[in-house]
Amino acid sequence: MKEDYKGPVEYSIEIAVETIEILLKDDYGLSRRAIALLLLQDDREIREMVKRKEPGALGKIDDILNEAKSHYINPITYELALERQNAVKAITARVVKVKKGNAPFREKLSRLTMNPLTGLPILFFVLYWGLYKFVGQFGAGTVVNFLEGTIFEKYLNPFITGIFTKIVPWEVLRDLFVGEYGLITLGFRYAVALILPLVTFFFIVFSIIEDTGYLPRLAMLIDRVFKKIGLSGRAVIPMVLGLGCDTMATMVTRTLPTKRERIISTMLLALAVPCSAQLGVILALLEGKPRAMFIWAGTVVLIFLFVGYLTAKLLPGERPSFYMEIPPLRLPKLSNVLTKTYVRVKWYFKEVLPLFLTASVLIWFGQLTGLFNIFINILKKPVKLIGLPPEAASVFLFGFFRRDYGAAGLYDLTKRGYLDGVELVVACVALTLFLPCIAQFLMNVRERGWKMGFGISAFILFFSFSAAYILNFILTKTGVAL
Repeated sequence: MKEDYKGPVEYSIEIAVETIEILLKDDYGLSRRAIALLLLQDDREIREMVKRKEPGALGKIDDILNEAKSHYINPITYELALERQNAVKAITARVVKVKKGNAPFREKLSRLTMNPLTGLPILFFVLYWGLYKFVGQFGAGTVVNFLEGTIFEKYLNPFITGIFTKIVPWEVLRDLFVGEYGLITLGFRYAVALILPLVTFFFIVFSIIEDTGYLPRLAMLIDRVFKKIGLSGRAVIPMVLGLGCDTMATMVTRTLPTKRERIISTMLLALAVPCSAQLGVILALLEGKPRAMFIWAGTVVLIFLFVGYLTAKLLPGERPSFYMEIPPLRLPKLSNVLTKTYVRVKWYFKEVLPLFLTASVLIWFGQLTGLFNIFINILKKPVKLIGLPPEAASVFLFGFFRRDYGAAGLYDLTKRGYLDGVELVVACVALTLFLPCIAQFLMNVRERGWKMGFGISAFILFFSFSAAYILNFILTKTGVAL
């Protein structure tokens, strides 16, 4: 590498590395050169290790790191990656001969997925057939209607309600299990009949996309757009994971290289990225209403971009850089898809069932003590301001327990005929943007701290109703038929 590259990048970084090596005296289990390179790349674990073992040297090391970084516009991590890439190219150029000819079909397809002119239509194709058709129409439509409408409403709920009516003489205790918000009639039904099929179909699609190698190509495709909102293409990974579970995706934001990117991605995940179950329910509610679907999706995407752009302008920090190794494009392997889907659904269901049952108990207790009605009455005023009936207040309270729990409540509300077309779209937008669920809120606090966690939630609470108010105003004034 030194024989082939004599540019200023190698020289400056090399001097920094050699100087840090001299300052390091302790044994780290790795070569001192490796430790120096990791420090240059802001590795937090290595920094903590050096701080613990050689606190006296850390100040001098920081001076060297700042001096080295001051020579470059791009982060040192990016410059090192370019140097390694150049070194690899130089080595392969000496020992590998490339036969000229037509590129194979997979390579051509790979390039098409990353070209904006062809990549965006491919992305829309994947979203339409993967999410709208497979998850929305088949999963949320056919499968959920059968499980929820036929199995539970026609057979299971009446049967279990009849049993509890005979064996439990106390109405208060019966309501805990088979009442309007009962453990079985609501909590268990939501988890099994609504959430389970939706997350299963979503994770099948996600596993196929992941196994083909399409995700890194999607990251390359949207990198330029994400740069405008303070993120890089690497942030597509937590954003796509957020479509499965926002709580898990928030934890994954720690892989983003800068604090600024981690804050922006946490904000956007909490605000405008619906989890798989919430997304599935919304797709089911808007299925057969293409205009309503377009307004909901367009509004959420515009808010995602607007808030990201505004946050990137207001939040200080270094601009993001992005590089990624692109794996070969391949056909998905059935065993891989099934295994990934099974593991994820098992994890999700084990998490969601206890939470749904706990939420049912809390709502039952809230009704018993009157707390539930107090919170409902508090929410009725903002709900009325955005043009929704007072019955919708309970949906937002459900959404605080779990976003998908709230979406399932909206599903029930729509089935009972409380919402017209405009109200349904406004409700879907408001619920998508509403407060993160308790689990995600706690993860936000854990990853970003109490001040940032509460600040994000306070902003989202105000912004979600404000955006829904503006949308309702526009739709009602323009007389859009939905």
